[in-house]
Amino acid sequence: MRRGIAAAVLATAIAVSASACGSSGSSSDSSSQKSGPVTITWWDTSDATNEAPTFKALVADFEKANPDITVKYVSVPFADAQTKFQTAAAAGTGAPDVLRADVGWTAGFAKAGFLLPLDGTPAAADQAKFEPQLIEQAKYQGKLYGMPEVTDTLALMYNKALFAKAGITAAPKTWDELKADMALVKSKAGVDGFAFNPASYYAMPFLYGEGTDMVDAANKKITVNSAAAVKGIDTLKALIAAPGAAKLDTTSNGYSNIMDAFESGKVASIIQGPWETTNVFKGAAFSDKSNLGIAAVPAGSAGKAGAPIGGHNLVAYAGSDAAHQAAAEKFIAFMTSAQSQVTIATKNATLPTRTDAYTAAVTANPGIAGFQAALSAGVPRPALPEYSNLYTPLQTDLVKILTGQEATQAGLDNVATAAKKQLADFQ
Repeated sequence: MRRGIAAAVLATAIAVSASACGSSGSSSDSSSQKSGPVTITWWDTSDATNEAPTFKALVADFEKANPDITVKYVSVPFADAQTKFQTAAAAGTGAPDVLRADVGWTAGFAKAGFLLPLDGTPAAADQAKFEPQLIEQAKYQGKLYGMPEVTDTLALMYNKALFAKAGITAAPKTWDELKADMALVKSKAGVDGFAFNPASYYAMPFLYGEGTDMVDAANKKITVNSAAAVKGIDTLKALIAAPGAAKLDTTSNGYSNIMDAFESGKVASIIQGPWETTNVFKGAAFSDKSNLGIAAVPAGSAGKAGAPIGGHNLVAYAGSDAAHQAAAEKFIAFMTSAQSQVTIATKNATLPTRTDAYTAAVTANPGIAGFQAALSAGVPRPALPEYSNLYTPLQTDLVKILTGQEATQAGLDNVATAAKKQLADFQ
């Protein structure tokens, strides 16, 4: 089953009652208190069929190592979890002690007072061993509110055999190089050189490549319609119109069609995330796994490549009592330990978030090894609760821009207007 885009839309934070956020301080004192047996609830938002069995097994291991703590495991569909958690946390009843939260939710939940700061707690004891940009993405206003469990980013996936047939010996490092490679593949290998998924999340590398983003959070500026952003989207528009590019597929089956074409060898390269590597390896073109090339997305004129970072953090509910918070901190520490991350990576083929979990057994998976190298180009999302909301208006106008229904500047101006409604204090 395809997991789709890693980015999730963040709803407006619900105001939390005083009783719901009364224990929002660090529980480092509570974690030292002795208490009797306790049962904590964990809402796991992973794929119930392919990923959950690994997490259930780890829960059993945790309970064996901590006989006074029982973990009530609850599988919650990812699409429902954000709203369900917000509703329960705001009401002060029914929220889990631990939630597997999309990275795009963390800032909003923290702003609303739903999450327990983890600085100085057992949960964060190993934070120096995690990828720095992932820790940064788990913070809000300087405080740490989650520990990264799994991560992902976008990279250029390419068919080595088709590139070789076209005389290409290395992955393109710039969008101009990709444009040239596309034409070579089309003329010498007889297939499309590149296909693009017209979704806003997949367009972000073109903004980063020009040194910009949808917003400048530090200076409270909306930058999605800046000159740099226009240049980035114009670069994308020129790329998909160039010889060797597959026809843009804006149908409801577009994502699947692109993946099917790549997996069967009808398209030589795509921008994609690690959640698709298992499916790619099932394709006829990649029965030999070594045929899959994975490289950082190409760079724009600013000279630096950049791709959005996705993934999930484990967060603790601020409304739980001291005993439950202490147990939750222990559980988060266990689930994000090097040993647990190695297990998750080898069983589920996902990317670890800590450097010491990239063992030989983990990197034996060529998909993981390839995306580990691409993580260096990962760009964390701003610690802005409304940020993920901005993908939606960008999506609407991006398709219009790429299909010639709108000029780039006019379309991005529309996105900026929509962003201003979300960010009233931004210029």
